[in-house]
Amino acid sequence: MILTQKTLKPVLAARMLHMSAVKVLERPAPEPTVTSSFGRFISEVTPQHLSQVVLNRSKRMVLDNIGVGLIGTTTDVFQLALEHCQHMYGPDGVSSVYGRKGTRLSPTLAAFVNGVATHSMDFDDTWHPATHPSGAVLPALLALSDMMPINKPTGLDFLLAFNVGIEIQGRLLRFSNEARNIPKRFHPPTVVGPMGSAAACARLLSLNESQCSHALAIAASLSGAPMANAATQSKPLHIANAARLGLEAALLASRGLEASPLVLDDTPGVAGFSAFYEDYAPQRLEMPSENSKFLLEMQDMGFKRFPAHLGMHWVADAAASINKLLVGAGAGSVLPEHEARHSFQFNACTALLDGEVTVQSFTPAAIKRPNLHALLNCVRVENPNDNLANFNVMYGEVQVTLRGGDILTGRCDTFYGHWRNPLTNESLRKKFRSNASTVLPPEQVERLIDDVENLDQMEDCTPILSKLH
Repeated sequence: MILTQKTLKPVLAARMLHMSAVKVLERPAPEPTVTSSFGRFISEVTPQHLSQVVLNRSKRMVLDNIGVGLIGTTTDVFQLALEHCQHMYGPDGVSSVYGRKGTRLSPTLAAFVNGVATHSMDFDDTWHPATHPSGAVLPALLALSDMMPINKPTGLDFLLAFNVGIEIQGRLLRFSNEARNIPKRFHPPTVVGPMGSAAACARLLSLNESQCSHALAIAASLSGAPMANAATQSKPLHIANAARLGLEAALLASRGLEASPLVLDDTPGVAGFSAFYEDYAPQRLEMPSENSKFLLEMQDMGFKRFPAHLGMHWVADAAASINKLLVGAGAGSVLPEHEARHSFQFNACTALLDGEVTVQSFTPAAIKRPNLHALLNCVRVENPNDNLANFNVMYGEVQVTLRGGDILTGRCDTFYGHWRNPLTNESLRKKFRSNASTVLPPEQVERLIDDVENLDQMEDCTPILSKLH
């Protein structure tokens, strides 16, 4: 065979391409970034990485979150949000709405209104560092599961996606010491919540590593809301938007939308996720192993016994330990419901009068009681220097001075329901029955309890989806 100059050119070109490819293969692999490590974790983690402890704890979280979502559908703010979505957007019946048989919305709007229901009474779970992790994830996963016309996720795949969403939130919060204290600037569910929702939905959609990283980066552009709206009717929107926007981020990433590949890294001169925390110090996320377990394995979840801000549970338990009636004079101003859920004075006085704080404590009739307002006029709130604004170390103490001068003192260092003193399964189911039975018949409530308990054994999650309304 005679090679001419004309035939040599493509041969030489092919050799050059081959040599270039060899050089690329010989180069060391690029150093993994924080962002890419999170993408890899979300994409490659498997159900086999979930221990029995994590499975059991996450099933308790799912059960509790469904319950608080169901009772949340009885609130005015939920009804307002539902009517808004029905009136402002065209009908797109795909995903179900808590407690509303026959009502369906688009997946993102269903995640939104069910998120509103979940946080409408401030009754959902809380973790440390402080956030409400389940409410940002579960409504999104339920809406996404409804969206899948065939091949619904298995119960185990659903639980894996749920745990991925919880894990991502916990890891991001642990990159900042600022996040360990009760926040002053951004409400944490609006910061890590969309990230957790995006991660969970990306896992359920089986996105690849790159798409998972982009889903997180897209969600970061949809994150953040100020603490000023705590104790208002707008606070439930924080959880609702976290669920909705995280789902949206994952769906956009699945279609090929890209965002910063370094959004979780601490890049000099360009703020990514570090914009939310001044002392942000990220680390790569390792795959689960003996030396790197799911955070839920190491720290349980905090479940509330009554619908109020977590800080109220310390003073309520301290006051309930006294449970004596004080007699005051005068009439106080009536607190709005959402302010009452965030008022140390209100919750302490309610526990003093009634021996407990319950769902009924925040009804208009209970809030307007004359004896409650007489007692409120006798209250002085102090914040000792040793009582830090940190849910892991704070305490509640109540002192009652009787007319004769005697002083009764009650103190709570760890309330029942805190992650160090978690609710028993019996207590958690009692709470679920009380909440869910406000909108569902008793037999359906019991079947839901059984279904969630056996979720990791289900071939698909249709039985749970069908019982939410």
